[in-house]
Amino acid sequence: MQVIKDLQEMQNLALAWRARRERIVLVPTMGYFHQGHLSLMEYGRTRGDHLVVSIFVNPTQFSPQEDLDRYPRDFKRDCDLARGVGVDLIFAPEAGQMYPAGYQTFVTVTDVTKGLCGASRPTHFQGVATVVLKLFNLVQPDVAVFGEKDYQQLITVQRLATDLNLPVEIVGRPLVRESDGLALSSRNVYLNPEERRSALKLSQALLKARELAAKGERSRQNLFAILEPIFSNDLQMALDYLVLVDEQTLEEITEIKGRARLALAAWVGRTRLIDNILLEVA
Repeated sequence: MQVIKDLQEMQNLALAWRARRERIVLVPTMGYFHQGHLSLMEYGRTRGDHLVVSIFVNPTQFSPQEDLDRYPRDFKRDCDLARGVGVDLIFAPEAGQMYPAGYQTFVTVTDVTKGLCGASRPTHFQGVATVVLKLFNLVQPDVAVFGEKDYQQLITVQRLATDLNLPVEIVGRPLVRESDGLALSSRNVYLNPEERRSALKLSQALLKARELAAKGERSRQNLFAILEPIFSNDLQMALDYLVLVDEQTLEEITEIKGRARLALAAWVGRTRLIDNILLEVA
């Protein structure tokens, strides 16, 4: 497995691959891999000739009060895990190369970033859209693979690719959970045992909603009346948002008509966790 840190070296190699009509698959990550990341890589391995995984903790998607400095990192472990699932190349640029002195260009995707995480993290998706476009220019992928746990991110990147006519297929892959239901996240390592028990209420609430929807419950008001008490009495938890949205526009809806996405974010202790689930009503 090759490791490249230099931007020009990465782009030159990618352009050489494309000149030979070899298909490139990119899995963008911030590292500290878990099984969710590995499932994206395993899928990506099936979609092209060269599987590239980027590892870059992107400073522009963190606000000053967030966890950029303490975000978990273990580059050697990540390389070992990536090699084990057949990754061809790790692209691990430095922040100083990605954003050199005088850098002043950013990309904004508007409507789909306004709610959900965008409401409490107003600069986050500008950073996401900017770094993703830079990675696409450097790696030249035919296919880019993202996880559905960061569902708003997936929709934002799909909108970015559509609106800017980018020649890359954006693929969303299913969220992966731990055996007890907690959505896999690099930030789960922040949780102490008591906080982790509280965090299980996130997936429990979503699974309860899916059960209710499968039985025919369509009303947001009725769903939330059942779900909100799950969180309200937990001193470890502060709910950021609980929303029922259209799958593509991410606009809030009051009734499920066919398919909808139920999404939430909560602070569990000092750790912010997100989760979501597809709800379907026949």
